[in-house]
Amino acid sequence: MPRTKTEKRFKVLIERDEDGFFVASVPALPGCHTQAKTLSELQRRAKDAIQLCLTVAENDAQYRRRIAAFSYEPTFVGMEVVSVK
Repeated sequence: MPRTKTEKRFKVLIERDEDGFFVASVPALPGCHTQAKTLSELQRRAKDAIQLCLTVAENDAQYRRRIAAFSYEPTFVGMEVVSVK
């Protein structure tokens, strides 16, 4: 599906916590996190959280500075299990 000119894409990191909830973080938007019991609900909530952060960024110069200073675009490398004694 082609993107529109105004559409923005964000990488979302997803983990599962110790209580079984899925947790989403958006590294490009500091403080942009959400959680849900299902992946489909997490996707909806992540979209809402991103839209909220973008709205805040439009109106808050301090948050825009945080984005410039602390955001990053992750590149997935892999996952390892490390054993220690």
